[in-house]
Amino acid sequence: MSSSSYRALLRVPGVTPVFAVALVGRLSYGTVSLALVLTVQHRTGSYSAVGAALALFGLTCAALAPVRAGLIDRHSARRVLPVLGLLYGATLLALAVVRDRPALLALAAVAGVFAPPLGPVLRARWSELLGVHGMLERAFSLDAVTEELLYVGGPLLVGLLGGPTGLLLSAALVVTGALGLAALIPAPAPATSSEGARRAPGLGLVPGIGRPVAVAAALGAALGGLSLLLVVAAGARGQSGALAWLEAALAAGSAVGGLAHGAVHWRRPVAARLTLTAAGLAGLLAVAGCALWAGGLVALAVGIALTGLFVSPTLATAYVLADQRTAPEHRTKAGSWVNTAFNAGSALGLAATGPLAGHLPATACFGLVAAPLLLVALTPRTRGRARGAAPRPEPVGTPEPARVGA
Repeated sequence: MSSSSYRALLRVPGVTPVFAVALVGRLSYGTVSLALVLTVQHRTGSYSAVGAALALFGLTCAALAPVRAGLIDRHSARRVLPVLGLLYGATLLALAVVRDRPALLALAAVAGVFAPPLGPVLRARWSELLGVHGMLERAFSLDAVTEELLYVGGPLLVGLLGGPTGLLLSAALVVTGALGLAALIPAPAPATSSEGARRAPGLGLVPGIGRPVAVAAALGAALGGLSLLLVVAAGARGQSGALAWLEAALAAGSAVGGLAHGAVHWRRPVAARLTLTAAGLAGLLAVAGCALWAGGLVALAVGIALTGLFVSPTLATAYVLADQRTAPEHRTKAGSWVNTAFNAGSALGLAATGPLAGHLPATACFGLVAAPLLLVALTPRTRGRARGAAPRPEPVGTPEPARVGA
């Protein structure tokens, strides 16, 4: 069922080209962080400089993501993506050659300013192509799994190439992806004055997407905290080498869960499923802590793999719900807000878990890390919709079309 369902998805006209081109560009985000770490550490010999460079890059990248997405919604990806891609690529090239510490830090901040939102653009385009076919959730599940694999494979590639070469590769990938994706986006129709006003960018949250954004933030916080707890658990047992296996168990579970989620014909509404997947993930994360206490790292690996089954489905469902509750002219920005919330939550979860892990047993910390996600998941839902958005009923399944026409 899974293979045939994803084959049907990729046979829809226009879906595979934008997916393939975006995949090339998004691999850059899997390679750039480690490349930046290795480059700055080699040039400065300072781990404080490494931390500062990563923080500046992450801060500007996350804080300005809604603005970049808003510009694309207003002026179209066809016009904005090439500019962002070329400026971002040029900044990475500069990072690969400069040696002065202040210049490295300044360029790291500038790179984050121009990082092109390839994922949100891909999901917005898929929404246009797939919404009428009832296959959008399947597409977003595939997207979540792919993103997981990019962030696993990217660092492995940079480890073989080294820091500066990794930055050059990141630049080449993102420029190729941005220019290619822009070329596949149709030219925008001339907008009326009222449409232009609705497409204004800015930092404000798109109306109606508060719940998926909150769940994405809580999910990021849980996974950010989990990443540190895995380090603590492996180190406390003198088995730091087991960390790679624990992280692999989480990634494998997420990939399996995402692919299975996209292949199922769901009948429960999207908002209700977001509650179930988020609550299920939080519950299993707490159980993983109990597994660590009862059975050690092997039991923890099993618990983490089961937790991972809910990661991609939760994130994909958050994207789908945000898309359903957003007017078409704000789709890119809505997806960007979900992505930004997830990244910001991950950073906050990592920062908050450090003090917890220093004062409490790791097994107890698993439950505390899961608590915010469970709280957000079980908070009573309220329906929301963007102002000006046409009613878009939630699909009750993902019907398999016999043949998709042009």
